[in-house]
This record gives sequence, structure tokens and C-alpha cells, in this order.
Amino acid sequence: MRAPDPTPPSRPRLLELVDALADQPVLMLIDLVADRFVLGAPKRISREAPVLILRWSGESVAPGGGANAAANVRALGGRPLPVGCVGDDEIGRALLAAFAERGIDDAGILVRRGWPTPTKTRILAGFPTGIKQQVVRFDREEQRPLDAAERRELEARIAARAGRARVAVLSDYGYGAVLPDLVPAVRAALGTASTVLVDSRFRLGDFHGADAATPNEEEAETIHGGPLESGGGVDAAGAALRARLGCRFLLITRGSRGMALFEAGGGAHVPVHGTDQVADVTGAG
Repeated sequence: MRAPDPTPPSRPRLLELVDALADQPVLMLIDLVADRFVLGAPKRISREAPVLILRWSGESVAPGGGANAAANVRALGGRPLPVGCVGDDEIGRALLAAFAERGIDDAGILVRRGWPTPTKTRILAGFPTGIKQQVVRFDREEQRPLDAAERRELEARIAARAGRARVAVLSDYGYGAVLPDLVPAVRAALGTASTVLVDSRFRLGDFHGADAATPNEEEAETIHGGPLESGGGVDAAGAALRARLGCRFLLITRGSRGMALFEAGGGAHVPVHGTDQVADVTGAG
């Protein structure tokens, strides 16, 4: 693989690339997740059990999972066109409100009856003047497959939302909205001169026909069948994985070790920016 470029792009060039995304439509087939944060200040140790008692100080709901990916596209100036599902519940309505606050159109979001919106509740503790840190996380999730009517409705919304978009992002967390066999429907909605990017938490190996994939190291190792460092090392494993998935580009995120990019002409290792000591990680969706 090529060594990292010793002269990385300048700040003006990077800003120019970000500006190029301004108002560009991006079709997004995503599993929407609500990130719920409950904040508390340490009060004392309980007399009932050796646990910390927190005094509630607030809570909020933010886009998580694929919804966070849509929020990121919007924050960069793009125009996300999300297609996915929420439950007919309070947390689902809060998630749609978070989209509205960010100027994200929710016309492509299907409300599923009797299904809870996937929610990750993080309990954070810290004093008012300090940094809050996670104490525990609760996940509420129900992997209920789409029924035939829901699938038809989702396909119709994909076609209706594509519009002028020539790029699609699929963000799969296993909650039912993002299916490998929907890739052709996405392609058909976008047209032939399109680019499809896939990020799948558990089944990236089932997605074929995408142009780019962005697994983290754990996900890549699951498909590879072992540690990336074994055998021929990361370079050989990444090249083999890209060929297996049939994609033009493969970007493996490696936490404190940066990223590894693979393409037909070779690739590059991208070093981490800032500290390599990571705590309270936030996912990108």
C-alpha cells in the first residue's frame, strides 16, 4: 500500500471539498436509532447496595445509528433524503423532532405500528463543572422483519425520494429497514451513473453491488474470518475483502490506529488525528 501522503491537503482544500457537498441530495436508506442521554450528578453511595446515587439533571434525544449519518450529511451542508422506520411512540416522535430541528425532511420515514423505536439510553454522570462520563447503557431493540406491505411502502419511498440524487448511503444496524436485496431498488431509483456506499454492522458480507464499504476493524475481521494482522497482514486482508465484496473502495476504520483505504490501484494508511487514547467513543452511524 502507499504510505500516507507526507503533505496532506491544506485546510482551504479540505473546506473546498466540504463546500462541494452544499445542497447536494443524498438518498439514505437507514436504520434509525434514537440516542437518549440521561444526565446526573453524583450524590452519594447507596445504603441499599454498593452503587452510586445520581441526582437527575436533564435528558435529551439525538439522532443515532443511521439517523446520525443523516444528521452528519446535513451538518456538512448536504441535503439528506432519509428512508427508514420509527415506531409509533414518544421516542420516535422525539427523533423526528430532532430531524426537524436540523432541517431534515422526514417524508421518507415510515411509522411502524406496534414496534418500538430502537433506542440506546446512556446514563452519564459528572459534576456540573466537569465532564460527564457513561456509567451504563440500556438498549431497547426489537428485530422484527418488515412485512410485505411495509416492504412495498419502503420501496415506494425509495423511488419517490431519489429525485436528483446520484449518491446513496445505506446504514444497516440490523433493525429491518436496510436489506441487502434492496440495493437493486436503490440503483434503479438513482440511475446508472450513481454511487452507493454501504455501512453494515453485522452483515456487510451480504451486500454486493455497492461502490464503497466502510467497516470498522471488528466487522472486517468477522468477514475475513480472523485478525487482520494475521497471515499477510492488513494490506492482504483488506485487498482480499474488497475483492470479495466486489466494491471499488473499502475503508476500514481502526480506532486509535487510524484508517486503511483499499482500491484497485493500491491504497493508503491514514494515521489517527489527535490523541490515540480514546474514551467514551461516539459512533458515526
